[in-house]
Amino acid sequence: LLLLETQQFFLIAGVIESADISSEGALYCSVGDDQAMKIFDVVNFDMINMVKLGFHPGKCGWIYSPGDAIFAVACSEKNSGKIFVYDARGNNKPLHVIEKLHSSPLSQIKLNPVYKVVVSTDKSGMLEYWTGPPNDYKFPRNVAWVYKTDTDLYEFAKCKSYPISVAFSPDGKKMATIGSDRKVRIFRFLTGKLMRIFDESLTMFTELQQMRQQLPDMEFGRRMAVERELEKVDGIRLANIIFDETGHFILYATMLGIKVINVETNRCVRILGKQENIRVAQLALFQGAARQSQVVMTVEMKASDNPVLQNIQHDPTIFCTAFKKNRFYMFTKREPEDTKSAESDRDVFNEKPSKEEVMAATQADGPKRVSDSAIIHTTMGDVHVKLFPVECPKTVENFCVHSRNGYYNSHVFHRVIKGFMIQTGDPTGTGMGGESIWGSEFEDEFHPTLRHDRPYTFSMANAGANSNGSQYFITVVPTPWLDNKHTVFGRVTKGMEVVQRIANVKVNPKTDKP
Repeated sequence: LLLLETQQFFLIAGVIESADISSEGALYCSVGDDQAMKIFDVVNFDMINMVKLGFHPGKCGWIYSPGDAIFAVACSEKNSGKIFVYDARGNNKPLHVIEKLHSSPLSQIKLNPVYKVVVSTDKSGMLEYWTGPPNDYKFPRNVAWVYKTDTDLYEFAKCKSYPISVAFSPDGKKMATIGSDRKVRIFRFLTGKLMRIFDESLTMFTELQQMRQQLPDMEFGRRMAVERELEKVDGIRLANIIFDETGHFILYATMLGIKVINVETNRCVRILGKQENIRVAQLALFQGAARQSQVVMTVEMKASDNPVLQNIQHDPTIFCTAFKKNRFYMFTKREPEDTKSAESDRDVFNEKPSKEEVMAATQADGPKRVSDSAIIHTTMGDVHVKLFPVECPKTVENFCVHSRNGYYNSHVFHRVIKGFMIQTGDPTGTGMGGESIWGSEFEDEFHPTLRHDRPYTFSMANAGANSNGSQYFITVVPTPWLDNKHTVFGRVTKGMEVVQRIANVKVNPKTDKP
């Protein structure tokens, strides 16, 4: 039994403006609106220093290389172009102040550890190279240009954009950026020349959807709405771009998912998470072995066809956060341990139960208004359904009370989409009517064990989040893109062929009405 003593640090009471980790991964810093910089030792998981800045910070970044005598960290002032350099193990007095390099607030401070060159960018689109304390903060001598007019570094200013993320390849020869205009630009670091430009703007995605459908129209519209909300709250600045360990691939998040681009062949080799309903924000890539072997690997062992040794090979994993989500996500090549059990689920839900869930659990002995099964009589046959009153009590109560009151009698399946679903529950038969037993819309009830992972799933139709009424639909195929958007409250147990017959009837191609 291994007991671990953990420490928890509350960085600031307000907003964290910026955070950065050193190139070798040993030190971490963060700044916030409490006007202080916290320095952490990553290996020992301990806060080793706190620097009182005396100004509202903007961006921070480590600018020392392994072996330097001073652990230098730079921090900009939020509303000006000033850059203050501190010793991470020193006092509150800055080592140096850079005042004339930038005239606008900074957007990035990044170190290229291979060439020991700092790159800083500001919101007017200017991009500057400079060095740290060992070279007295001067212009670097190891780059292949003297005048910026000989480079393409004015690209952002020309496009009235600025970098929101900067990353360097492991060999330091390539610099990848994401601009506020949603364009990804790859530069040759030493010459400052542009290598590649990838347009990830919303206009480009709209045109792509029109030329060749990437997503169902309903899902594409939902994602576009999320993107507009992201822009409204300036959430696009949370995006980042990363290189893999070879330096040939870049990874960044888009509205379609995480793109993996080969910068040498200029091709998108993979899109990860396209079917997920999250908008990925920041990424981190781990390409090591998750389990370290205690045995030293010999050449013969590496060349052997031993399955035990193959199990400890590299397992690349992408860790990411998502917009408006308080959890993180992992993409890996490994499959879930148990995919056969209906109770098992890919995701780990460790949040505390809501008040509604607690009330539902404690009021199980209340008056019987719900049932755990139902039979739907149609002109094409009967459909038997198992309901889930424990997991989604309000939804099942709404369905059962409506059924007992005869509300659903003589309703038609007003919307039928072959290979997708059949929809009913609207007394007007237009798809625009219907109301709940309470006379108003009620909230969604998502449960981790109830997913759209199989056909013949009963799910509530809605016009957006928490807008449930009386309409519901039955799927005829797995529809995972509907997870956490529509409440699953039942499964067909008998009469699947009836559902299929209804799904195959002739419909009006414009209205999907039989």
